[in-house]
Amino acid sequence: MDKISWGVIGCGNVTEVKSGPAFNLVPNSELIAVMRRDAAKAADYAARHHVPKWYSDAAELINDPAINAIYIATPPAYHETYALQALAAGKHVYVEKPVTLNAASAARIAGAAKNAVGKLSIAHYRREQPMFLKIKKLLAQGIIGPIRFAQLQLFQTKSNDLIAPSESNWRMEPTLSGGGLFHDLAPHQLDLMIHFFGDIKKVQGLSLSQDSEFGVDDLVSGQLLFENGVLFNGIWCFTVPCGEEKDICEITGEKGKISFAVFGNEISVTVNGEDEYFSFEPLIHVQQPMIAKVTDYFLGNADNPCTIEEAIKSMAIMDIFTA
Repeated sequence: MDKISWGVIGCGNVTEVKSGPAFNLVPNSELIAVMRRDAAKAADYAARHHVPKWYSDAAELINDPAINAIYIATPPAYHETYALQALAAGKHVYVEKPVTLNAASAARIAGAAKNAVGKLSIAHYRREQPMFLKIKKLLAQGIIGPIRFAQLQLFQTKSNDLIAPSESNWRMEPTLSGGGLFHDLAPHQLDLMIHFFGDIKKVQGLSLSQDSEFGVDDLVSGQLLFENGVLFNGIWCFTVPCGEEKDICEITGEKGKISFAVFGNEISVTVNGEDEYFSFEPLIHVQQPMIAKVTDYFLGNADNPCTIEEAIKSMAIMDIFTA
């Protein structure tokens, strides 16, 4: 195998810019088919993005012999079913985040992957973006000394623009999404903490539905104690008034702190009272660096950038925070 030929299950809005075009932009990768249950929309997507094939049946795409890798970009409720089918068909599989509705579902995918011919990777794509690679490097260099704690605040109004628009409000349907914007956005942040700090010793949290007509958690607070002694505190609120929005993560060490917005493009490093700033150009296709790394992994030229076992950790945290 010298090229990854992709098929996409779920060519909705999230694939229009964030991920879809990137499959034809990275080396040794091509997008040859897309699937959506609405045949007219699948055909329209294929025509607009110059994709050779389209399907309205996932099984037909999965069993297309020209396809050797499947990208699953449906709502999370369908991830497990399609991942198991694709792995059983011998295909490589790249699954959107959150990987599933809960940790138990993700564990079933992990079990199937152990005996599968194809490889499996999860789309915690911020790991491979330049800004977060820089943060990980700064931490490894010990710029701010031994880490003491990290704290994160994500406050948004009920009508925010952090998520890709969709034709239906499926993120507010717990049976499809797992439960509101926390379930959609927190995987990015929690996965980065796992990526930065490693294994977790203890998890605790609280959640409330204060102002949600859908009954999903719109206020979540949680703590993580990592095996290395780093303590993480996070709070998410999706009902703050206009003007009170906030997206900030601060990692504090013995010598200073690193501050950044998870959904931003700048890092601030403070050491001994001196500030240094690093700015990054917004990526047009935010998943392109991750897709490049996953393609190399599928071809046997790189390690897995995000395993299912790592994704299960963030799912397990969210399960506890929102229990």
